[in-house]
Amino acid sequence: MRLKQSLASTLFDAISMIFMVFLIIIMLYPMVYVFSASISDNAMVAGGKVFLWPKSLTFAAYERIFGDKQLWISYWNTIRFTVVHTVLTLLATSAMAYPLAKKWLPLRKTILLMAAFTMLFNGGLIPTFIVVKQLDLLNSIWAIVLPSLISTWHLFIMRTFFEALPEEIEDAATMDGCGSFQVLLRIVIPLSMPVMATIGLFTAVGQWNAFFDALIYLSDNTMYPLQIMIRNYLIAGLNPAQGEGDLQTMETVKYALIVVATLPILCVYPFLQKYFTQGSMIGGVKG
Repeated sequence: MRLKQSLASTLFDAISMIFMVFLIIIMLYPMVYVFSASISDNAMVAGGKVFLWPKSLTFAAYERIFGDKQLWISYWNTIRFTVVHTVLTLLATSAMAYPLAKKWLPLRKTILLMAAFTMLFNGGLIPTFIVVKQLDLLNSIWAIVLPSLISTWHLFIMRTFFEALPEEIEDAATMDGCGSFQVLLRIVIPLSMPVMATIGLFTAVGQWNAFFDALIYLSDNTMYPLQIMIRNYLIAGLNPAQGEGDLQTMETVKYALIVVATLPILCVYPFLQKYFTQGSMIGGVKG
């Protein structure tokens, strides 16, 4: 019996290993292909001759996009949109989630019900655009940041995490003379780094890859984020700086832009992976 269990366990481990390797190959291949296409000759890429390794190695695509001033403007816009949005989201979400985690809050269940209602229903695209326009936020960073500042799903995750923190620590800080806001900043938030890193990563990745809000609320090309520039290449096939595409490097430029846009997130994620996993698990333990 023990031998049969051992064989079954070994067979299961072998199948799992093969399956995981297969999944890794499936997930890594698009990344390897995009990078290889970005440093290959444009004719090779357009002709479908690049499958895995680069063909006719060249960095012409990177020379072209790095020489485009619009790239650096869009890159800076994306960075500041992402940083401002992430920081304000963490501050606003934690400020709302902390009192909702306290049972003594008046109308706590009503507020939670109203927040949950927004997960199912919202004002819609046109009313939201009208509100943003009436507030004179068009062509500004606030048109990108404020409409999606607080995510209800992130709010519930953070509230659940705050509920799991020991109340004795907060009571001790209160006895030492800290107010509610000081307890949040000095005690709760430092102890909540896992969930902060999780929500911060979700928010940053979402904002980094977002283009629809910018497409709606921004008409000034000096405010365009990087994703709008990529969209112009991938969908419209237009060069924002010159107004027309160059068939000699167009295909490789598309892939080079994807690499340039993806690389920062790939570099940040490994440093947040530990907090990301811990925050996701702890934030979903209690209902």
